[in-house]
Amino acid sequence: MSYTQQMLDAYPADINLDRKQLAAVIDALTACAQTCTACADACLSEPAEQLPMLTRCIRDDLDCADICTTTAAVLSRHTGYDANLTRAQVQAALQATKTCADSCGEHADRHEHCRICAQACRQAHQALDALLPALQPAAGTGSPTRAAPQQSARP
Repeated sequence: MSYTQQMLDAYPADINLDRKQLAAVIDALTACAQTCTACADACLSEPAEQLPMLTRCIRDDLDCADICTTTAAVLSRHTGYDANLTRAQVQAALQATKTCADSCGEHADRHEHCRICAQACRQAHQALDALLPALQPAAGTGSPTRAAPQQSARP
């Protein structure tokens, strides 16, 4: 059992999502972010004459890594949950993983690191796509839950 699953299982309040599915998505996003970062670095280590062909791939790798990292963090927080914000972040991650998978896929036959990265992006994309329908705002509002209201500071 992953640490992500253990932390979700230990969360003391209700989570309106399937915890096992949520853990799998967070783990896929984390793996994708690491893979994209490593792929960008590997691209930069290719011979100098190949770098112009890899520029977009490197940019897409870095964008995807940042977006996946942020999405994993957003999905890991449940206090004051805002379904609209979470849904928008997941949609951004869906686009980033698709873009990066396509970009790396263009180089997959020449660069093993791009093949691996495209695969990680596709797996994260599939996990996100399966989660998206569950990210509907409660009662159509999408506002933060009332389970954990903001605490006002007292002098």
